[in-house]
Amino acid sequence: MSNALQLDETTLRAIVDQVVRNLQHGGSSAPAPAASSGAPAVVASRREGRFGVFTEVSAACNAAHHAFRQLQPLGLEGRVKVIEIVKGLAEKNAVEWGRIEFEETKIGRLAHKIEKLQIVKLVPGVEWLRPYALSGDHGITLEEQTPFGVIGAITPVTHSVPTICGNIVSMVAAGNAVVFNPHPGGARCAATAVRAINEAIHAAIGIEHLICVIAEPTLDTFNALCAHEAIRVLCVTGGPGVVNAAMKSGKRAICAGPGNPPVVVDGTGNLSKAAADVIKGAAYDNNLLCVGEKQVFVLESCAERFLNELARAGAAKLTSNQLERLTAVAFTNSKDAGGCSHPVLNRKLVGADAAVLAQHAGATVSADCPLLFAETDADHAFVVEEQMMPMIPVVRVKTFNDAVAAALKSEHNYKHSAVIHSLNVEHMSQMARALDTTLFVKNGPSVAGLGLGGEGYLNYSIATTTGEGIATPKTFTRTRRCVMVDNLRIY
Repeated sequence: MSNALQLDETTLRAIVDQVVRNLQHGGSSAPAPAASSGAPAVVASRREGRFGVFTEVSAACNAAHHAFRQLQPLGLEGRVKVIEIVKGLAEKNAVEWGRIEFEETKIGRLAHKIEKLQIVKLVPGVEWLRPYALSGDHGITLEEQTPFGVIGAITPVTHSVPTICGNIVSMVAAGNAVVFNPHPGGARCAATAVRAINEAIHAAIGIEHLICVIAEPTLDTFNALCAHEAIRVLCVTGGPGVVNAAMKSGKRAICAGPGNPPVVVDGTGNLSKAAADVIKGAAYDNNLLCVGEKQVFVLESCAERFLNELARAGAAKLTSNQLERLTAVAFTNSKDAGGCSHPVLNRKLVGADAAVLAQHAGATVSADCPLLFAETDADHAFVVEEQMMPMIPVVRVKTFNDAVAAALKSEHNYKHSAVIHSLNVEHMSQMARALDTTLFVKNGPSVAGLGLGGEGYLNYSIATTTGEGIATPKTFTRTRRCVMVDNLRIY
């Protein structure tokens, strides 16, 4: 060997280390940039291949697959550590991340953005996964819930960072890695959170890309994510368009689709509490929650009292003229392929404050007014469309049967969520059977169905379209059976 080709051990080791770093950081031939504590979090988070933030889908999927392999030998202990990190960071950074999301998306209420991160700690983890064992005359059988590998996840602009944090807890508890293609309107806050989470995971267990995110998401990156061979399952939280696309991808899709939750008030219960509960659910984050009350059907016999209770609890009533003005701004009319006219939501008003909606209506309410309400008929645009605004239409009906029929029609068979305020058990059962929704709340606000004021557990992905319900770690597992054949019982 000539002197020109001879390398000392130190130089050789430096070259090898650089090659390894290049492979770990998205395949770039340039040295990976060091994180700068003085740079804005959003700018730093967009660096290609650093702590899970990628601009290229294939690189993200490959990195996540490698991270999944790294997670496997760490067992449940490694998963628990990741979950502790995510829950701890969500609570610690709730104010900062909530502010970043609010400033980027410009929808909802800041206090509720913060709160949605503070309650991520309520999302269940590895404790949800329990093996099933059976012994008999012919041997022993053990069934366990095992990971798929890498999950491709689509998140909404309405709850960008909370959905990501909740998904991570459920998916990693099940043993998976994940690649997020967030809604473009919440991409920067998503990248900021994912980078911070990966930095903490890397420091704790040495895995850098367990959670990946596409920094500049588009329809093309969504299609590439769906098609990539490393993606074994899709998890979609969003509107009908992205849900339909995911279900046509050829891969298993867990889809949290649209909702338009109706409320029925039959007058047999406490009307004051019913009104307060409707406001609590419908006004939360300016009605961005998919489970949030969107329209109320109330029996004529108690309608006036219920309307008065809404006003007494802090909601502001619009007159018919004010409702007409607001409707003209909130919706436009369009024709579908069959030539039928239908209302189209003005996305600029989604998640706007009640005070902003009131201005469009020609009314004045205080800045902290939680909710507007108005009387409408059952075919009004605010009834039939999932409007995601803090304005709830109230429809008078003659009988309970009429209320259930109207509620069923307005829910569009999404089978998402519904609420009833009643002390009549037969009424409760009748409505539950008729609507057959994933969530059915009795005598409480809609959020009680997510364990917030009611018994249960939390997640921001509610798979109504594909039937899995509120996501848990088990949602993101496959069942594997191990059988040992013999007479193995003690007696």
